[in-house]
Amino acid sequence: MSKKIVVIGTGYVGLPLAIMLARSGYEVVGVDIQENIVKAINEGVLHLAEDKMKQIFQEPEVRKNLRAQKTPCEADVFIISVPTPLEETKRVADLTQVIAGMESILPFLRKGNLVIVESTVPPLTCRHLVAPMIAKTGLEVGKDIYLCHCPERILPGEVFHEIVHNDRIIGGLDGKAAEMAREIYGSFVKGKLYLTDDVTAELAKLMENTYRDVNIALANEFAAVAEGLGVDILKAIELANKHPRVKILKPGIGTGGHCIPVDSWFIKEVDPVNSRVIYMARMVNDEVPGRIAGKIRRAVKDIKSPKIVTLGATYKPDTYDTRSSPALKIIDLLRQDGYDVKAYDPVVDGYQYTSIEEAAKGADCLVLLVEHQVVKEEFARRENEIKKAMRHPLVLRFYPEP
Repeated sequence: MSKKIVVIGTGYVGLPLAIMLARSGYEVVGVDIQENIVKAINEGVLHLAEDKMKQIFQEPEVRKNLRAQKTPCEADVFIISVPTPLEETKRVADLTQVIAGMESILPFLRKGNLVIVESTVPPLTCRHLVAPMIAKTGLEVGKDIYLCHCPERILPGEVFHEIVHNDRIIGGLDGKAAEMAREIYGSFVKGKLYLTDDVTAELAKLMENTYRDVNIALANEFAAVAEGLGVDILKAIELANKHPRVKILKPGIGTGGHCIPVDSWFIKEVDPVNSRVIYMARMVNDEVPGRIAGKIRRAVKDIKSPKIVTLGATYKPDTYDTRSSPALKIIDLLRQDGYDVKAYDPVVDGYQYTSIEEAAKGADCLVLLVEHQVVKEEFARRENEIKKAMRHPLVLRFYPEP
Protein backbone atom coordinates (compact mmCIF):
# COMPACT_ATOMS: atom_id res chain seq x y z
CA MET A 1 0.00 0.00 0.00
CA SER A 2 1.29 3.43 -0.92
CA LYS A 3 -0.95 5.63 1.23
CA LYS A 4 0.55 7.66 4.03
CA ILE A 5 -1.55 8.12 7.19
CA VAL A 6 -1.07 10.65 9.97
CA VAL A 7 -2.71 9.76 13.30
CA ILE A 8 -3.15 12.75 15.62
CA GLY A 9 -3.00 11.47 19.20
CA THR A 10 -1.20 8.30 20.26
CA GLY A 11 -3.01 7.35 23.46
CA TYR A 12 -5.35 4.49 24.37
CA VAL A 13 -7.09 4.66 20.99
CA GLY A 14 -4.72 6.35 18.56
CA LEU A 15 -1.64 4.24 19.18
CA PRO A 16 -3.32 0.84 18.72
CA LEU A 17 -4.90 2.20 15.53
CA ALA A 18 -1.52 3.42 14.26
CA ILE A 19 0.03 0.04 15.03
CA MET A 20 -2.66 -1.90 13.15
CA LEU A 21 -2.46 0.44 10.14
CA ALA A 22 1.33 0.05 10.05
CA ARG A 23 0.92 -3.71 10.25
CA SER A 24 -1.41 -3.48 7.23
CA GLY A 25 1.36 -1.90 5.18
CA TYR A 26 0.55 1.80 5.40
CA GLU A 27 3.25 4.36 6.13
CA VAL A 28 2.03 5.75 9.45
CA VAL A 29 3.09 8.84 11.38
CA GLY A 30 1.84 9.05 14.96
CA VAL A 31 1.70 12.63 16.21
CA ASP A 32 1.75 13.50 19.89
CA ILE A 33 2.60 16.71 21.70
CA GLN A 34 4.37 14.81 24.49
CA GLU A 35 8.06 14.32 23.76
CA ASN A 36 8.35 11.24 26.00
CA ILE A 37 5.59 9.44 24.07
CA VAL A 38 7.17 10.27 20.71
CA LYS A 39 10.54 9.07 21.94
CA ALA A 40 9.10 5.84 23.37
CA ILE A 41 7.35 4.94 20.11
CA ASN A 42 10.46 5.59 18.03
CA GLU A 43 12.58 3.55 20.46
CA GLY A 44 10.15 0.62 20.33
CA VAL A 45 8.72 1.03 23.81
CA LEU A 46 4.94 0.59 24.16
CA HIS A 47 3.38 2.14 27.27
CA LEU A 48 0.19 0.09 27.08
CA ALA A 49 -0.54 -2.87 29.35
CA GLU A 50 -1.68 -4.93 26.37
CA ASP A 51 0.45 -8.03 25.75
CA LYS A 52 -0.87 -8.74 22.25
CA MET A 53 -0.38 -5.15 21.13
CA LYS A 54 3.16 -5.22 22.52
CA GLN A 55 3.90 -8.28 20.40
CA ILE A 56 2.49 -6.69 17.26
CA PHE A 57 4.35 -3.45 17.98
CA GLN A 58 7.64 -5.36 17.71
CA GLU A 59 6.82 -6.99 14.37
CA PRO A 60 9.28 -5.95 11.61
CA GLU A 61 6.51 -4.54 9.39
CA VAL A 62 5.24 -2.32 12.18
CA ARG A 63 8.68 -1.10 13.20
CA LYS A 64 9.43 -0.29 9.54
CA ASN A 65 6.16 1.53 8.80
CA LEU A 66 5.49 3.42 12.03
CA ARG A 67 7.27 6.48 13.33
CA ALA A 68 6.26 9.25 15.72
CA GLN A 69 6.84 12.99 15.79
CA LYS A 70 5.48 16.07 17.54
CA THR A 71 4.03 17.79 14.47
CA PRO A 72 2.03 16.57 11.44
CA CYS A 73 3.27 16.35 7.88
CA GLU A 74 1.75 15.90 4.45
CA ALA A 75 -0.19 12.65 4.01
CA ASP A 76 -3.10 11.03 2.20
CA VAL A 77 -5.21 10.39 5.28
CA PHE A 78 -5.43 12.28 8.58
CA ILE A 79 -7.09 10.65 11.59
CA ILE A 80 -8.02 12.70 14.67
CA SER A 81 -7.85 10.42 17.71
CA VAL A 82 -7.60 12.71 20.71
CA PRO A 83 -9.57 12.74 23.99
CA THR A 84 -12.83 14.69 24.31
CA PRO A 85 -13.26 15.06 28.07
CA LEU A 86 -16.24 16.59 29.82
CA GLU A 87 -16.07 20.24 30.74
CA GLU A 88 -17.07 19.71 34.36
CA THR A 89 -18.62 23.11 35.07
CA LYS A 90 -21.09 23.24 32.18
CA ARG A 91 -21.22 19.47 31.55
CA VAL A 92 -20.54 19.86 27.83
CA ALA A 93 -17.92 18.38 25.52
CA ASP A 94 -14.48 19.91 25.78
CA LEU A 95 -13.41 19.90 22.14
CA THR A 96 -10.18 21.79 22.77
CA GLN A 97 -7.99 18.88 21.68
CA VAL A 98 -10.09 18.13 18.60
CA ILE A 99 -9.81 21.77 17.53
CA ALA A 100 -6.06 21.79 18.21
CA GLY A 101 -5.63 18.55 16.29
CA MET A 102 -7.54 19.93 13.31
CA GLU A 103 -5.62 23.21 13.37
CA SER A 104 -2.36 21.27 13.33
CA ILE A 105 -3.21 19.44 10.09
CA LEU A 106 -4.78 22.33 8.15
CA PRO A 107 -1.46 23.57 6.68
CA PHE A 108 -0.78 20.07 5.30
CA LEU A 109 -4.14 19.35 3.66
CA ARG A 110 -4.21 18.97 -0.11
CA LYS A 111 -6.81 17.95 -2.67
CA GLY A 112 -7.89 14.34 -2.40
CA ASN A 113 -7.11 13.96 1.31
CA LEU A 114 -9.38 12.03 3.67
CA VAL A 115 -9.92 13.36 7.19
CA ILE A 116 -11.33 10.93 9.77
CA VAL A 117 -12.52 11.96 13.21
CA GLU A 118 -12.33 8.97 15.59
CA SER A 119 -12.74 11.05 18.75
CA THR A 120 -16.15 10.77 20.40
CA VAL A 121 -17.98 14.03 19.72
CA PRO A 122 -21.47 15.54 20.04
CA PRO A 123 -23.70 15.18 16.97
CA LEU A 124 -23.10 17.77 14.23
CA THR A 125 -19.47 18.30 15.26
CA CYS A 126 -18.14 17.18 11.88
CA ARG A 127 -20.57 19.41 9.96
CA HIS A 128 -20.61 22.48 12.19
CA LEU A 129 -17.03 22.51 13.51
CA VAL A 130 -14.65 20.34 11.51
CA ALA A 131 -15.95 21.04 7.99
CA PRO A 132 -15.91 24.84 8.44
CA MET A 133 -12.35 24.66 9.74
CA ILE A 134 -11.32 22.84 6.58
CA ALA A 135 -13.27 25.31 4.42
CA LYS A 136 -11.17 28.19 5.79
CA THR A 137 -8.17 26.74 3.92
CA GLY A 138 -10.00 27.25 0.64
CA LEU A 139 -10.51 23.51 0.19
CA GLU A 140 -14.12 22.33 -0.17
CA VAL A 141 -15.37 19.35 1.84
CA GLY A 142 -16.95 16.79 -0.47
CA LYS A 143 -15.04 18.07 -3.49
CA ASP A 144 -11.42 18.63 -2.46
CA ILE A 145 -11.34 17.04 1.00
CA TYR A 146 -13.33 14.04 2.19
CA LEU A 147 -14.54 13.89 5.79
CA CYS A 148 -15.76 10.99 7.95
CA HIS A 149 -16.63 10.18 11.53
CA CYS A 150 -15.54 6.64 12.44
CA PRO A 151 -16.03 6.23 16.21
CA GLU A 152 -13.70 3.89 18.07
CA ARG A 153 -14.94 0.74 19.76
CA ILE A 154 -12.27 -0.68 22.02
CA LEU A 155 -12.04 -1.81 25.62
CA PRO A 156 -8.86 -1.44 27.70
CA GLY A 157 -7.47 -4.88 28.41
CA GLU A 158 -8.96 -6.31 25.20
CA VAL A 159 -7.65 -3.80 22.70
CA PHE A 160 -6.35 -6.19 20.02
CA HIS A 161 -9.47 -8.34 19.89
CA GLU A 162 -11.81 -5.36 19.95
CA ILE A 163 -10.02 -3.23 17.36
CA VAL A 164 -9.90 -6.16 14.94
CA HIS A 165 -13.14 -8.06 15.53
CA ASN A 166 -15.68 -5.39 16.51
CA ASP A 167 -18.06 -4.10 13.86
CA ARG A 168 -17.39 -0.48 12.94
CA ILE A 169 -19.55 2.45 11.88
CA ILE A 170 -18.26 4.66 9.08
CA GLY A 171 -20.09 7.97 8.81
CA GLY A 172 -19.20 9.96 5.73
CA LEU A 173 -20.33 13.45 4.85
CA ASP A 174 -20.81 11.88 1.43
CA GLY A 175 -20.66 8.43 -0.12
CA LYS A 176 -17.15 8.78 -1.53
CA ALA A 177 -15.73 9.73 1.89
CA ALA A 178 -17.36 6.66 3.44
CA GLU A 179 -15.97 4.38 0.74
CA MET A 180 -12.48 5.82 1.18
CA ALA A 181 -12.63 5.24 4.93
CA ARG A 182 -13.96 1.71 4.42
CA GLU A 183 -10.82 0.88 2.44
CA ILE A 184 -8.63 2.08 5.34
CA TYR A 185 -10.45 0.18 8.09
CA GLY A 186 -11.03 -2.85 5.91
CA SER A 187 -7.27 -3.40 5.86
CA PHE A 188 -7.36 -4.79 9.41
CA VAL A 189 -10.93 -4.93 10.74
CA LYS A 190 -12.53 -8.39 10.52
CA GLY A 191 -15.87 -7.21 11.89
CA LYS A 192 -18.52 -5.75 9.61
CA LEU A 193 -18.19 -2.17 8.37
CA TYR A 194 -21.47 -0.26 8.28
CA LEU A 195 -21.60 2.86 6.13
CA THR A 196 -23.87 5.75 7.09
CA ASP A 197 -23.78 9.54 7.35
CA ASP A 198 -21.67 11.47 9.84
CA VAL A 199 -24.45 12.67 12.15
CA THR A 200 -25.94 9.20 12.46
CA ALA A 201 -22.49 7.83 13.29
CA GLU A 202 -21.92 10.53 15.92
CA LEU A 203 -25.26 9.82 17.59
CA ALA A 204 -24.98 6.03 17.36
CA LYS A 205 -21.66 6.09 19.22
CA LEU A 206 -23.17 8.13 22.03
CA MET A 207 -26.26 5.91 22.13
CA GLU A 208 -24.12 2.81 22.72
CA ASN A 209 -22.66 4.14 25.96
CA THR A 210 -25.81 5.98 27.02
CA TYR A 211 -27.75 2.72 26.76
CA ARG A 212 -25.32 1.21 29.24
CA ASP A 213 -25.48 4.27 31.47
CA VAL A 214 -29.28 4.27 31.69
CA ASN A 215 -29.48 0.55 32.40
CA ILE A 216 -26.79 0.76 35.08
CA ALA A 217 -28.71 3.63 36.67
CA LEU A 218 -31.84 1.47 36.76
CA ALA A 219 -29.90 -1.29 38.53
CA ASN A 220 -28.48 1.23 41.00
CA GLU A 221 -31.95 2.58 41.77
CA PHE A 222 -33.25 -0.95 42.28
CA ALA A 223 -30.35 -1.48 44.72
CA ALA A 224 -31.32 1.63 46.71
CA VAL A 225 -34.96 0.52 46.88
CA ALA A 226 -33.97 -3.02 47.89
CA GLU A 227 -31.71 -1.69 50.65
CA GLY A 228 -34.61 0.28 52.12
CA LEU A 229 -36.77 -2.84 52.07
CA GLY A 230 -34.11 -5.12 53.51
CA VAL A 231 -33.99 -7.16 50.29
CA ASP A 232 -30.90 -8.85 48.82
CA ILE A 233 -30.71 -6.97 45.51
CA LEU A 234 -28.60 -9.59 43.75
CA LYS A 235 -31.13 -12.28 44.60
CA ALA A 236 -33.99 -10.06 43.48
CA ILE A 237 -32.25 -9.36 40.17
CA GLU A 238 -31.54 -13.05 39.67
CA LEU A 239 -35.24 -13.83 40.11
CA ALA A 240 -36.42 -10.92 37.93
CA ASN A 241 -34.06 -12.03 35.18
CA LYS A 242 -35.82 -15.39 35.04
CA HIS A 243 -38.35 -13.54 32.88
CA PRO A 244 -37.48 -14.30 29.25
CA ARG A 245 -37.51 -10.62 28.22
CA VAL A 246 -35.79 -9.10 31.25
CA LYS A 247 -32.03 -8.60 31.65
CA ILE A 248 -31.32 -6.27 34.58
CA LEU A 249 -27.67 -5.38 35.02
CA LYS A 250 -25.78 -5.65 38.30
CA PRO A 251 -25.52 -2.51 40.44
CA GLY A 252 -22.09 -1.19 41.34
CA ILE A 253 -20.10 1.53 43.08
CA GLY A 254 -20.57 3.97 40.18
CA THR A 255 -19.69 4.26 36.51
CA GLY A 256 -16.26 5.10 35.15
CA GLY A 257 -13.95 4.88 32.19
CA HIS A 258 -13.56 7.37 29.36
CA CYS A 259 -17.01 6.81 27.80
CA ILE A 260 -20.00 5.98 29.98
CA PRO A 261 -19.78 8.91 32.46
CA VAL A 262 -19.23 11.34 29.58
CA ASP A 263 -21.18 10.40 26.47
CA SER A 264 -24.66 10.87 27.95
CA TRP A 265 -23.85 14.53 28.58
CA PHE A 266 -22.97 14.98 24.89
CA ILE A 267 -26.52 13.98 23.93
CA LYS A 268 -28.03 16.30 26.51
CA GLU A 269 -25.81 19.07 25.18
CA VAL A 270 -27.41 18.97 21.73
CA ASP A 271 -31.00 18.28 22.84
CA PRO A 272 -31.73 18.90 26.56
CA VAL A 273 -35.51 18.80 26.05
CA ASN A 274 -35.61 15.26 24.71
CA SER A 275 -32.96 13.72 26.97
CA ARG A 276 -34.70 13.80 30.36
CA VAL A 277 -34.36 10.08 31.13
CA ILE A 278 -30.73 10.23 30.03
CA TYR A 279 -30.09 13.20 32.34
CA MET A 280 -31.72 11.56 35.35
CA ALA A 281 -29.77 8.34 34.78
CA ARG A 282 -26.52 10.31 34.72
CA MET A 283 -27.46 12.05 37.97
CA VAL A 284 -28.28 8.70 39.61
CA ASN A 285 -24.95 7.19 38.63
CA ASP A 286 -23.00 10.29 39.64
CA GLU A 287 -24.48 10.01 43.15
CA VAL A 288 -23.50 6.38 43.70
CA PRO A 289 -19.89 6.92 44.91
CA GLY A 290 -21.23 9.31 47.57
CA ARG A 291 -23.72 6.68 48.71
CA ILE A 292 -21.00 4.03 48.91
CA ALA A 293 -18.73 6.38 50.87
CA GLY A 294 -21.65 6.94 53.26
CA LYS A 295 -22.00 3.20 53.81
CA ILE A 296 -18.32 2.96 54.69
CA ARG A 297 -18.60 5.88 57.12
CA ARG A 298 -21.55 4.26 58.87
CA ALA A 299 -19.72 0.94 59.10
CA VAL A 300 -16.79 2.48 61.03
CA LYS A 301 -18.72 5.08 63.07
CA ASP A 302 -18.12 3.28 66.38
CA ILE A 303 -14.37 2.84 65.78
CA LYS A 304 -12.11 5.60 67.05
CA SER A 305 -9.74 6.94 64.35
CA PRO A 306 -10.45 4.02 62.01
CA LYS A 307 -7.80 2.86 59.58
CA ILE A 308 -9.41 1.95 56.26
CA VAL A 309 -7.79 -0.13 53.53
CA THR A 310 -9.36 -0.26 50.06
CA LEU A 311 -8.71 -2.71 47.25
CA GLY A 312 -9.31 -1.58 43.67
CA ALA A 313 -8.56 1.73 41.95
CA THR A 314 -9.73 1.03 38.39
CA TYR A 315 -13.12 1.89 36.95
CA LYS A 316 -14.09 -1.79 36.56
CA PRO A 317 -12.68 -5.24 37.38
CA ASP A 318 -9.82 -6.78 35.42
CA THR A 319 -8.65 -3.63 33.64
CA TYR A 320 -5.72 -1.31 34.38
CA ASP A 321 -7.71 1.83 33.42
CA THR A 322 -8.33 4.32 36.25
CA ARG A 323 -9.99 7.06 34.18
CA SER A 324 -13.06 8.49 35.98
CA SER A 325 -12.82 5.63 38.46
CA PRO A 326 -15.66 5.66 41.03
CA ALA A 327 -13.34 3.81 43.40
CA LEU A 328 -10.93 6.76 43.39
CA LYS A 329 -13.86 9.14 43.95
CA ILE A 330 -14.94 7.13 47.01
CA ILE A 331 -11.40 7.14 48.39
CA ASP A 332 -11.14 10.90 47.82
CA LEU A 333 -14.49 11.56 49.55
CA LEU A 334 -13.36 9.61 52.62
CA ARG A 335 -10.00 11.36 52.75
CA GLN A 336 -11.70 14.75 52.46
CA ASP A 337 -13.63 13.84 55.61
CA GLY A 338 -10.38 13.12 57.43
CA TYR A 339 -10.38 9.32 57.27
CA ASP A 340 -7.08 7.44 57.15
CA VAL A 341 -7.40 5.52 53.87
CA LYS A 342 -4.72 3.39 52.24
CA ALA A 343 -5.56 2.36 48.69
CA TYR A 344 -4.22 -0.69 46.85
CA ASP A 345 -4.75 -2.32 43.47
CA PRO A 346 -2.73 -5.29 42.17
CA VAL A 347 -2.98 -4.26 38.50
CA VAL A 348 -2.24 -0.52 38.75
CA ASP A 349 1.27 0.93 39.07
CA GLY A 350 1.69 2.79 42.34
CA TYR A 351 -1.08 0.89 44.11
CA GLN A 352 0.41 -2.59 44.22
CA TYR A 353 0.98 -4.71 47.33
CA THR A 354 2.68 -7.95 48.36
CA SER A 355 -0.50 -9.62 49.64
CA ILE A 356 -3.97 -8.62 50.86
CA GLU A 357 -3.01 -9.92 54.30
CA GLU A 358 0.00 -7.62 54.43
CA ALA A 359 -1.97 -4.65 53.08
CA ALA A 360 -4.76 -5.16 55.63
CA LYS A 361 -2.43 -5.61 58.59
CA GLY A 362 -3.64 -3.47 61.52
CA ALA A 363 -6.61 -2.09 59.57
CA ASP A 364 -10.03 -1.56 61.09
CA CYS A 365 -11.93 -1.92 57.84
CA LEU A 366 -11.08 -3.62 54.54
CA VAL A 367 -13.18 -2.44 51.61
CA LEU A 368 -13.22 -4.42 48.36
CA LEU A 369 -14.18 -1.70 45.90
CA VAL A 370 -13.10 -3.33 42.63
CA GLU A 371 -12.97 -7.11 42.72
CA HIS A 372 -10.40 -8.11 40.14
CA GLN A 373 -10.28 -11.87 39.65
CA VAL A 374 -6.93 -12.05 41.46
CA VAL A 375 -8.44 -10.14 44.40
CA LYS A 376 -11.46 -12.45 44.63
CA GLU A 377 -9.31 -15.55 44.44
CA GLU A 378 -6.84 -14.41 47.09
CA PHE A 379 -9.57 -13.17 49.42
CA ALA A 380 -11.51 -16.44 49.12
CA ARG A 381 -8.36 -18.44 49.77
CA ARG A 382 -7.02 -16.36 52.67
CA GLU A 383 -10.10 -14.71 54.21
CA ASN A 384 -9.49 -16.03 57.74
CA GLU A 385 -5.82 -15.05 57.75
CA ILE A 386 -6.64 -11.61 56.34
CA LYS A 387 -9.20 -10.92 59.06
CA LYS A 388 -6.81 -12.14 61.78
CA ALA A 389 -4.22 -9.62 60.57
CA MET A 390 -6.69 -6.76 61.02
CA ARG A 391 -7.29 -4.80 64.22
CA HIS A 392 -11.04 -5.08 63.58
CA PRO A 393 -12.11 -7.87 61.19
CA LEU A 394 -14.57 -5.64 59.33
CA VAL A 395 -14.79 -6.38 55.62
CA LEU A 396 -17.12 -4.54 53.24
CA ARG A 397 -18.01 -5.82 49.79
CA PHE A 398 -20.49 -4.26 47.39
CA TYR A 399 -22.59 -6.57 45.24
CA PRO A 400 -20.04 -9.41 45.02
CA GLU A 401 -20.71 -12.21 42.59
CA PRO A 402 -22.12 -15.29 44.36
